[in-house]
Amino acid sequence: MVDIHCHILPELDDGAVAEDVSVEMARMSAADGITHVVATPHSNYRYQFDPAVNRAKRDALQQVIGEKPVLLLGCDFHLSYENLEDVRTHPTRYSVNATQYLLVEFADIAIPPHMEQIFFGLLAHQLVPIITHPERNPLLSKNAELLNRWIAAGCLVQVTAGSLLGRFGKRARESAWTFLRHGMVHFIASDAHDTKSRPPLLSEAREAIRADQGDEAAEALSESNPRAVIEGRPLPWRPDPQQVRPRSWLSFLHR
Repeated sequence: MVDIHCHILPELDDGAVAEDVSVEMARMSAADGITHVVATPHSNYRYQFDPAVNRAKRDALQQVIGEKPVLLLGCDFHLSYENLEDVRTHPTRYSVNATQYLLVEFADIAIPPHMEQIFFGLLAHQLVPIITHPERNPLLSKNAELLNRWIAAGCLVQVTAGSLLGRFGKRARESAWTFLRHGMVHFIASDAHDTKSRPPLLSEAREAIRADQGDEAAEALSESNPRAVIEGRPLPWRPDPQQVRPRSWLSFLHR
């Protein structure tokens, strides 16, 4: 399996707090069957994103853990004005393994206006936005129609493995499965931050998908699609998006 979203590098953001935690996260990933981990530090107003520092920390951690898992670099890219200006000039500074794929994270409090134009701008610069964990976003989790429009525009979607297992609460679990069953998910990833509350594991979620959606979807979401991302190739498998009707007030009677 390939994990395209993981906060494994130490002392960069709200992920691994020290190198020993990073080492244990790497060992947990390898034991779970993950062969490649993309280290994705935040780039936002709170955390400074420095590619040179990230490379140095990645190289140091790889030397300690050995060959497995292979550590690659990316970014948990926040949609600030400064980031959007810089990514147009330096796209591979933020993209996954210097490919055309870019992990995009929304704030919990607002969705930027004219989001379609922002996505079209990224796509025009040969960047493919991967919207991260919309099921955990209080605005996006209940707005599948909006997410469907963005997919139609060319975006991709990654849900957190733990969300499918209920580790982020009932609403995130329900939304993750809704998105998945309506053909709106292209990847699962751990979005791991530590070894306990948010561990770097994918296999349990992969098996849950296999039981619900079958072998092809399970392998595509955990292996072939994320591998295509780190290699900069088109996705080998895409779900068939289905129209999701807005929830009526009656739906809440059955929750």
